[in-house]
Amino acid sequence: MKKCILGKKVGMTQVFNSDGTMTPVTVIEAGPCTVVQKKTVETDGYNSIKVGFSDIAEKKLNKPGKGLFSKVKLSPKKYLRELKLDSVEKYDVGSVIKVTDFFQAGDKVDVSGISKGKGFAGVIKRYGESGGKETHGSMYHRRVGSMSANTSPARVFKGKKLPGHMGVDSVTVQNLDVVRVDGDRNLILVKGAVPGRKGGLLVIKDTVKAGK
Repeated sequence: MKKCILGKKVGMTQVFNSDGTMTPVTVIEAGPCTVVQKKTVETDGYNSIKVGFSDIAEKKLNKPGKGLFSKVKLSPKKYLRELKLDSVEKYDVGSVIKVTDFFQAGDKVDVSGISKGKGFAGVIKRYGESGGKETHGSMYHRRVGSMSANTSPARVFKGKKLPGHMGVDSVTVQNLDVVRVDGDRNLILVKGAVPGRKGGLLVIKDTVKAGK
């Protein structure tokens, strides 16, 4: 991973291009992120930095969090994530990473987040299955279907699509276009939708599908 930053989903809007066409975009408040820990090959076996994002009151931190921020003498952050980078030489504890350090308009990015929770759902909503006949007396409208083969093997196979909790999954949307970057307001606008609710944490990184 060469480029990566934490962000918060602000919402969706639209921008108009010079030719008058409209592009739907998601507005993300990306950074600034503060480096709170640095790991190197010599000390930990790999290169990475731990960054904090979004200020929080100290009284809302747990005990390990209070210990970490008091040790590095930095203001408390709500989110902490470890980012693996090819090189961490230019970063030190206390360094601030801004969105303009990594991204600019025209880049391709992957955005990861936690999807919205949709509660308990049946197989039609959860997996898009067709369902049965809607005629009177069919008794099979939105049911799950056959559970297993008759006497043998007489069990439900692992992976059978069943009703259950839907959403709150880790989702990554790949190869999104960066439409605009506003360094003054720490905003990045990406084309299309990204996972999660408004205010949810997002991880923006350079795409693994470069050139596609």
